[in-house]
Parts: sequence; structure tokens; C-alpha cells
Amino acid sequence: MRETFEYAVLRVVPRVERGESLNAGVLVYCRQRDYLGSRVHLDVDRLRALDPTADPVAITAALQASADVCSAEVGVGAAGREMLGSRFRWLTAPRSTVVQPGPVHTGLTADPDAEVDRLLQLLVLPVTD
Repeated sequence: MRETFEYAVLRVVPRVERGESLNAGVLVYCRQRDYLGSRVHLDVDRLRALDPTADPVAITAALQASADVCSAEVGVGAAGREMLGSRFRWLTAPRSTVVQPGPVHTGLTADPDAEVDRLLQLLVLPVTD
């Protein structure tokens, strides 16, 4: 049985004033399955093409912090203790930082965890021949 899910892409905007971005992660929330998951991947070569001075270590840490909130890792603070839906809304709230969420979209899935992998492949990872 397929259930409704919501997802957003995490974008890296190395120079906020320029507005250029690259996709670097996905967040998936499925209320019916009590699921909140994420996958992140920073393509350093693409990052360097947008901004040669960008700090990939700091950006990776910021992406990982979002993933840690999703999985409620120890030490993530109050956000990691919120209900799944509240965490997803907090993570997808607009912000003007280097790591920004894109708009929230919806879909149907029978397996939210597999959906995160599919979306990462489709929307984030480099296209391979």
C-alpha cells in the first residue's frame, strides 16, 4: 500500500548573494509510516565550480547536522527531540544560509526509506552514463 510522503532537496548556496546552488541532500517525511529520513552527498568538484573558496568541510558538517536532526542523533539539541513532523517543518523552513531547503513536494510511496535513496539518485548524485 502506498502512502503520501513529503520531500525537500537540501541545496548548497556557497555565496548567498549570488543565489547559485547545487543539490546536496534530500529529506523525506511520511507521517503514516512514522518516518523521517535523509541522505546527503556533497559533490566537491561542483562546489568548487560555483565558489573555489567554499569550505567543503564546513558545508559537509552543516549537511550532516540536518541528517542528524532527522535521525535524532544524540547531541543534536532540542530540534532532534521534536516529533517527526515538527522536525521536518523545522528543517524545511526557509533560511538564508549556505545550506538551504528547497520547496516541499509530495508523492506516493510504499517504502519511504527506498524513496530517499531514489530521490538522492535522481536529484543529487551526478548523472552517470
